Amino acid sequence: MKRLLAALVATTALAGPALSESHGGGITEFRIGILGGENAQDRLNSNECLRAKTEELLGVETKLFAPADYNGVIQGLLGGTIDMAWLGASGYAKTYLEDPEAVEPVLVKVNVDGSYGYHSIGFARKDSGIASLADVKGKVFGFGDPNSTSGYLIPSIEIPAEIGASMQSGDYFGEVKFTGGHEQTIVAVNNGDVDAGVTWADGLGNWEDGYNSGALRKAVDAGLIDMNDLVEIWRSKPIPEGPVVLRKVLPEDTKVKVTALMASLASMDPDCYYGVAAGDSKGFMPIGHDAYLSIIEARKAKSN
Repeated sequence: MKRLLAALVATTALAGPALSESHGGGITEFRIGILGGENAQDRLNSNECLRAKTEELLGVETKLFAPADYNGVIQGLLGGTIDMAWLGASGYAKTYLEDPEAVEPVLVKVNVDGSYGYHSIGFARKDSGIASLADVKGKVFGFGDPNSTSGYLIPSIEIPAEIGASMQSGDYFGEVKFTGGHEQTIVAVNNGDVDAGVTWADGLGNWEDGYNSGALRKAVDAGLIDMNDLVEIWRSKPIPEGPVVLRKVLPEDTKVKVTALMASLASMDPDCYYGVAAGDSKGFMPIGHDAYLSIIEARKAKSN
């Protein structure tokens, strides 16, 4: 907590000359992992400004990594080839369960209304005639990634409780398949390759915009979909937003500086923040491990 407070106190200095200081804090490079959710090049483009700011701040080469799936980032953090990432809550839970000493959560994205939750959103094409989970019975349902909180973990717990059946293909839904990520699910539903699926959004703002932030907003911004062609058919209970994590073994100086940079990003460079945070929100604020205890327990229950 002292480190986080120090980082946030330092935030005001970051807006000025401190950004040009070149102190690596004992590291020779810094590596940022980016979760799946949209295609790799778009992920790299959205985070290039963060890479450049981090490199200038730390004075060491900073690289972006956009693995094909969530597990690529998780394994990078566990194996020491990635230093920082914005994980989903389930991804953090998996990382923690595999090695409690690997990473520490430092910040969380805060919505425009001051909350730090979001939802798994079930959706379908409007012209499909699907308006609820009941209408998907016998049809094809798409998940994103097995390590996604909103794209798998939470809907795989909450939806069976609502429909009174499992998510196994043929039990209630005709087929349940993994698409590979949020953008893939959105495109698959939009193209009619699956009848319905789930993705993430803050659930705030207008449906037509893809809400204020989340995968739907990113897809709208990218011109991939027209939200008027889609309809929401299900919404999860609020999910705690996933944390920005840092590897615990990083030098303390490095962790303080990077935490402060992320905490100041929304005010220092709103356009950069918009791309990094997947839409409109207030900024990154301090968070700790205890915020994710329920997700860790849910993850443990699914693995038993």
